[in-house]
Amino acid sequence: MLAEPSALAAGRRHSVGRRWDGTVLSVGDAAAAGCRVERWEDVVAVAAGNVHTATNTGRSHTVGLRSDGTVLATGWNGDGQCDVAGWQGITAVAAGWRRTLGLLANGRVLAVGRSSEGQCDVQSWREMVALSCGDWHSAGVRSDGSALATGNNRRRQCAVEGWRDLASVSAGYLHTVGLRADGRAVATGERAAGACEVDEWEDVVALDAGSHHTVGVTASGRVLAAGDNTYGQCEVGDWRDIVAVAAGSTHTLGLRANGTVVTTGNNADGQCEVGSWSGVRLPKASGPRRSDAN
Repeated sequence: MLAEPSALAAGRRHSVGRRWDGTVLSVGDAAAAGCRVERWEDVVAVAAGNVHTATNTGRSHTVGLRSDGTVLATGWNGDGQCDVAGWQGITAVAAGWRRTLGLLANGRVLAVGRSSEGQCDVQSWREMVALSCGDWHSAGVRSDGSALATGNNRRRQCAVEGWRDLASVSAGYLHTVGLRADGRAVATGERAAGACEVDEWEDVVALDAGSHHTVGVTASGRVLAAGDNTYGQCEVGDWRDIVAVAAGSTHTLGLRANGTVVTTGNNADGQCEVGSWSGVRLPKASGPRRSDAN
């Protein structure tokens, strides 16, 4: 099991897409330079720093993983979350509020940015194959299908120690969701908004956690959603032929198999203006690679 690259990313006020040729598209609030990706090339995966919607939040950053294992970053860098220029041998990236994580080929993890709540305490992690960043916590999947999490745990969003047979994990504001190899979802953390109500989901192939909502894609290309729907971010019931999703703070993106993107939710900063996007997709797989973890 290997970390899967992402062709879509949704932040607090912007959206990012990776095109077939390795270039990157972005829309939304460019005030913090998070949308300045027009010169990026040879990118195989993207990530966007996300944070819950509040009067004192909004600035974010964007991260891109290149095919040679180096990393690009642009946007808000108040805590050094964009200081990734020296990273090499990276196989996957994750971006949260004020931090960035990078997965090395040997299964270890690099972190830069804010660590006040312990969200960057990943130095001891080994044999990792997938990573995710929430607002104040980080989560990951190990090669044996178990999960690790570190950071703020006040709503038990880091209580993943009993999870097994995971394929991926996603961290939101105060909750964490995991996708099992059998297509079922698990969740822990704040339940007031309903973002953890995924127990009945089946045949899921990918999922993502927003601030207060969770979205998932089924093998048939349908999309499931649970949680806060104040801005219509969960109105995905009529989406079809979807192969990937990304959940922002209050909006949701869906990637169609034909490379176009659909969206729903808060568009106050133009983060949903993706109607002109085309050719958004993951790079073709070059064959299985194994992580030689130490």
